Amino acid sequence: MTERKQVPLRLDPAVHDALARWAAAELRSVNAQIEILLREALRDAGRLPQDIKPVRPRGRPRRDADPPGADPL
Repeated sequence: MTERKQVPLRLDPAVHDALARWAAAELRSVNAQIEILLREALRDAGRLPQDIKPVRPRGRPRRDADPPGADPL
């Protein structure tokens, strides 16, 4: 897996609360919601790199995607 960049971000508490509610409604973390929004803004502006990997789908990975020998729940 490629290393992900960490970026400290200062937000107005009301903005963070709104993002948290939106993320919860879409079953995402606040961090994932911010990344989705940034990717959409980059795409809309025509600045999204062509070689960027798609965001991992929401939810638990499929069982058949588990590595061999993985302990099932």
